[in-house]
Amino acid sequence: MPDTTITGRLKNAIKNSFPSALRTAWWVVKLTVVVSLAVTMLDYLGIVKWFSQIATPVFEHIGLTGESALAYITGYFVNIYSAIAVVTTLDLSLRSITIIAVMCLCSHNMIIETAVQKKTGSSAVRMFILRTVAAFAAAFVLNLILPCPQTITENSAQAATNGNILEILQTWAISTAKLVIRMVTLIILLTIMQRILNELGIIQLLSKILSPLLRIFGLPSKTSFLWIVANTLGLAYGAAVMIEETSQGQINRVETDLLNHHIAISHSNLEDVLLFAAIGASLWWMISIRLVMAFASVWIRRIELNFKQQYSLRI
Repeated sequence: MPDTTITGRLKNAIKNSFPSALRTAWWVVKLTVVVSLAVTMLDYLGIVKWFSQIATPVFEHIGLTGESALAYITGYFVNIYSAIAVVTTLDLSLRSITIIAVMCLCSHNMIIETAVQKKTGSSAVRMFILRTVAAFAAAFVLNLILPCPQTITENSAQAATNGNILEILQTWAISTAKLVIRMVTLIILLTIMQRILNELGIIQLLSKILSPLLRIFGLPSKTSFLWIVANTLGLAYGAAVMIEETSQGQINRVETDLLNHHIAISHSNLEDVLLFAAIGASLWWMISIRLVMAFASVWIRRIELNFKQQYSLRI
């Protein structure tokens, strides 16, 4: 006889969480290690810097200098932490830092996070294009409406020079090991939390509470828990929960795809936003402009899906 007490249900939920959590953690860790090592080597070979020089003419049109491109490109392929590390080596206005922050928040850690979104039902190409276009569109708008720079930050650290390959690999290995430990821990804890909340009916309660807000964003109420996870912890750390709910059929692919169109642009609105705010970026602009663009993205996707459905019925 199964144990139907609260304690028994919680024990079963925790026990059943581990197999799927470990599978997802292993998948994310493999992807993270490979991507971070590849980018580290490209940076060592000077390819990242060369690419940023090519991008300079584009960045001048959105009010940024050529060296700012390096911060965005680093964040684009790696993560927010690496972008912030580059920003702190540059003397930039608070205006420029805000624009870079919004761009990085729209499109950071692209390879890993796009892989997560593909695994939950969205087109990888579409997510790449959506996030990249959103980053530059947001930067273009901010360049038009933000006041001209008046205050310059006091970031006076010198840009790091390349050491020998062994030192670089040692630094990479230590930082990656710390990141992997954090990711695995969070993935396991998130999966356990998701199972417990589902077992106790709390997810259903959250759906009811958040449904008015989600309706405004054009999102199904069933995506409420995943919306919270993505906004607080991000896509990489929230991968386990997203993959778990999709694989179990609790949320279908269309619903997840709509959610992906929102969180592709607006996610990680806790730690990442506060990290950029700590170096001078505007908290208001980092959150507001991405929410507006996420709102537009979902409703455009809904219109597109409705048009396709009506067209197929006519045929």
